[in-house]
Amino acid sequence: MRSYLDFEKPVAELEAKLEELRAMATQGDAVAIGDDILRLEGKANEALIQLYANLTPWQKTQVARHPMRPHFSDYAAALFEEFTPLAGDRKFGDDAAIMGGLARFRGQAVCLIGQEKGSTTETRIKHNFGMARPEGYRKAVRLMELAERFSLPVISLVDTAGAFPGLDAEERGQAEAIARSTDACLSLGVPNVAVIIGEGGSGGAIAIATANRVLMLEHAIYSVISPEGAASILWRDTAKAQEAAMNMKITAQDLARFHIVDTVIAEPPGGAHRDPQAAMTAAGDAIESALRELDGLDPKSLRKARREKFLAIGRNL
Repeated sequence: MRSYLDFEKPVAELEAKLEELRAMATQGDAVAIGDDILRLEGKANEALIQLYANLTPWQKTQVARHPMRPHFSDYAAALFEEFTPLAGDRKFGDDAAIMGGLARFRGQAVCLIGQEKGSTTETRIKHNFGMARPEGYRKAVRLMELAERFSLPVISLVDTAGAFPGLDAEERGQAEAIARSTDACLSLGVPNVAVIIGEGGSGGAIAIATANRVLMLEHAIYSVISPEGAASILWRDTAKAQEAAMNMKITAQDLARFHIVDTVIAEPPGGAHRDPQAAMTAAGDAIESALRELDGLDPKSLRKARREKFLAIGRNL
């Protein structure tokens, strides 16, 4: 069954009526009901398009967190061939929140890294809802070093509410691990492209998103802190998360205007969760285009361009 968000109620009601008509058509005169079905389909599609064309930042936050939205493992299966996961940070252990390994992307050998949230209760617990511990970021550093050694472009798929804030993570050096992962991104002598596919939360996101090209899906979010976290700090009231989201400039459209992200990838009507394959194909086309732009640049030029890109954010804002 399709899962609807609160603000999708008008569309949900139209689609419920549409399902009733389709059920009637199987039992009675399909020809007589056919015109009504076509009319209602058009009305529902139009309502969906209009609704998603005017989403508020808080509504986009809800869409970015939708449980049916495609995750890292979906992209890995749809866009990459011969994906070979690599595990462990060679210092403490493995972290399932960050996945990565070697793969082929449209015929080109690449290093793929990203956060996996999980899609069932079992996998969400296994992947800790996409919130990585230090060993996850140290694994990412190991993979980036491997990619540079073999001259492989790095593709990062970002989807996390943030780094795991637990006591065990802090004891093992969470902040240091995030900083070293960010530094590894900046130091890469090969092209790197990051795609914000859902939530891009805080240092947990930027640790693998400090890239030559930062792409972002149309209804994804990218912020230094979650709206709930900002509301808790500013007003001591998480109920004001909607107000916080309105003022934080967390949407792809705002961030593109500020030149924090380079490209906004259009999603299908109703969001990526309605047509995952179309969303992933669009993301793949955008990644291919970004890699083509970076092809042929030497390591020094790649590092310089990446450095200037992120320094410009601070200078311009």
